Amino acid sequence: MSHPHDPYVRVRGAGEHNLRGVDVDIPREVLVVFTGVSGSGKSSLAFGTVYAEAQRRYFESVAPYARRLIHQVGAPRVTEITGLPPAVSLQQRRSTPTARSSVGTVTTLSNSLRMLLSRAGTYPPGAARLDSDAFSPNTAAGACPECHGLGRVHRTTEELLVPDGSLSIREGAIAGWPGAWQGKNLRDVLDALGHDVDRPWRELPAREREWILFTDEQPVVTVHPVRDADRIQRPYQGTYMSARRYVLKTFADSRSATLRAKAERFLESAPCPVCRGGRLRAESLAVTFAGRTVAELAALALTELAPVLAAHRDDSPTARVLTDDLLARIAPVVELGLGYLSTDRAAPSLSPGELQRLRLATQLRSGLFGVVYVLDEPSAGLHPADTEALLGVLDRLKAAGNSVFVVEHHLDVVRHADWLVEVGPGAGEHGGRVLHSGPVAELASVPDSATGRFLFGAGGSGTRERGSVPVPGARGWVEVGPVTRHNLRGAVARVPVGAFTAVTGVSGSGKSTFIGAITGELDGVGRLVSVDQKPIGRTPRSNLATYTGLFDTVRKVFAGTEEAGRLGYGVGRFSFNVPGGRCETCQGEGFVSVELLFLPSTYAPCPDCGGARYNPGTLGVRYRGRNIAEVLDLTVESAAAFFADTPPVLRSLTTLLDVGLGYLRLGQPATELSGGEAQRIKLASELQRVRRGHTLYLLDEPTTGLHPADVEVLMRQLRSLVGAGHSVVVVEHDMTVVADADWVIDLGPGGGAEGGRIVAAGAPGEVARAAGSRTGPYLARALGER
Repeated sequence: MSHPHDPYVRVRGAGEHNLRGVDVDIPREVLVVFTGVSGSGKSSLAFGTVYAEAQRRYFESVAPYARRLIHQVGAPRVTEITGLPPAVSLQQRRSTPTARSSVGTVTTLSNSLRMLLSRAGTYPPGAARLDSDAFSPNTAAGACPECHGLGRVHRTTEELLVPDGSLSIREGAIAGWPGAWQGKNLRDVLDALGHDVDRPWRELPAREREWILFTDEQPVVTVHPVRDADRIQRPYQGTYMSARRYVLKTFADSRSATLRAKAERFLESAPCPVCRGGRLRAESLAVTFAGRTVAELAALALTELAPVLAAHRDDSPTARVLTDDLLARIAPVVELGLGYLSTDRAAPSLSPGELQRLRLATQLRSGLFGVVYVLDEPSAGLHPADTEALLGVLDRLKAAGNSVFVVEHHLDVVRHADWLVEVGPGAGEHGGRVLHSGPVAELASVPDSATGRFLFGAGGSGTRERGSVPVPGARGWVEVGPVTRHNLRGAVARVPVGAFTAVTGVSGSGKSTFIGAITGELDGVGRLVSVDQKPIGRTPRSNLATYTGLFDTVRKVFAGTEEAGRLGYGVGRFSFNVPGGRCETCQGEGFVSVELLFLPSTYAPCPDCGGARYNPGTLGVRYRGRNIAEVLDLTVESAAAFFADTPPVLRSLTTLLDVGLGYLRLGQPATELSGGEAQRIKLASELQRVRRGHTLYLLDEPTTGLHPADVEVLMRQLRSLVGAGHSVVVVEHDMTVVADADWVIDLGPGGGAEGGRIVAAGAPGEVARAAGSRTGPYLARALGER
């Protein structure tokens, strides 16, 4: 029995994901770091068990009716947890924020800024005082009626919609129209309306061209289609839609990213002519504070906004209260190295690390104590200079009487911990055990620890001999720039061909913007491959096997068996995405949703297929004793042994093993993969292709979410690409990776307006000595540790 004042959170029998009946005691009111290689089970322990149980207990205290309105996670698989306080989770959410979400809405700074204008703003003579909602572009009371609060309008022109006026409508002159039958239908409707669809577009009267492209009318007419002679011709009622109307409707309403991207090609974006980009009604933009409208204040970087507010805090008692509140909210955001952001900066343009730090800054202001903060890699996307500020913030949360549980790989954060929990020793089925739970120094005596090797200086000595380094630029250079976008003003740099280049700089210095200017059109690039951390799919139907193309080969193997031939089963029979071979009860999902009203919805295995996703007929076909569902349940490592003599399958599996993903199951849903895992799957898919000619690979922070041991594996693969004559460019904060590069481009010196310049470019040793480089001192230290 635990004592009422037991200072530990005691976990017994944790079995989430790959955890194997884990028992662990974790002290409260200290900084605890959970670490281990990728896939070891550390997130399953910190988030899937500790946080999930704390959330479940909180919801137990909420009225059943209210519980129905809250998204709940189910109860974790754990025997017992004692000593668990309420918990706050700060995860790197995988979902994309909406276009209307901004820095101001994430941090609640927008609410305070609107209140400041409403209560302490300077109004025109005789103007009525406005509520704070009138200063929000996301409300009907505040949004500009012309652009609906977006600040920009999308328009199209005849030149965009009809790029080749020599073509007739029948020949496809109106490029903005849809393809296939829908485009043919619109052409037939125009024909029925009496327009000449066979005359070159430029020969049609101007008024007729204007109506065809831009009318808002939607006339309905009887169409007598002309089709092949052997097909039945039936008249139908067709509705006309102008090209502009179709393009705008597709861009605004389509859920297909491909269709939206196609529609966007026929649109040009411009500042709204009514609000001039201010996003608000005229009466709202007439109110000022410190001589600026709310839109102008929101456009200032936080480091610029703070002194403006401070200079006018004494304008009135109301202004003093509201500006003091704003300044107190801005301070932790600046402290966390995000002072270069403005409150109107769109949330989708932020990195996951920036978003998490904004939420962390908001929690600092909340003044909570006695809770457990569970953080997911707060150092992600952080330059070493900013990591020191992060550690200070974590210490302040702890000093306020909170427990801080952090899932982390960054060695500086690990060293700073009061208590270390390492899960491992390997990933997937080779992990799931607690190797160490205790002070950091005691990890040195744990022989199976992957972290100890790097923490105590025995690992991380580079991935190659320095004598094998190609001479940067020996095979030519790719000239990038001048780049003028965001905070970059005419930035110019050279990237060596056939070498490994690292782009560095503090958060907000312009790194991602700079590599975004590297396109396939630049001389010397050849083929361009961008490997990002976006999900490989948004539904459980997309998985490791389907994304890599591995599943196509596996299905051919099953279709080629004697049993499949006897039954007449083709390749399609072994897909769970189409009718025929799949289980129709669950539509090939493998599970069914069970609604429990005020309890969280739960997913149960399909009662017919038991989670196998296929019908009995398909499952009856076996290859080497396993059916298709059992093969999908194999890990990459196990599958490599199973398909050892099947070269097409083995080639895909080998590349996945080479990037350290042997622990993933072939059928692992895309929704269960981290950003780092998704990026390595994309890299593996690329590695298995037969490459001809020079390719330039772009990777944005490829080591995010990776343990130092996994970074070594990744670097070996990137080095193999360079060894094969290709070029690799990475945006990176990990100084061990930067120290191992052939060429370094350092941007800065600061973030936002204080950045955007090429501070230094050259070999790692040269950049380490560069005056004014904030990266230099940390790179010098990494080079010294090699």
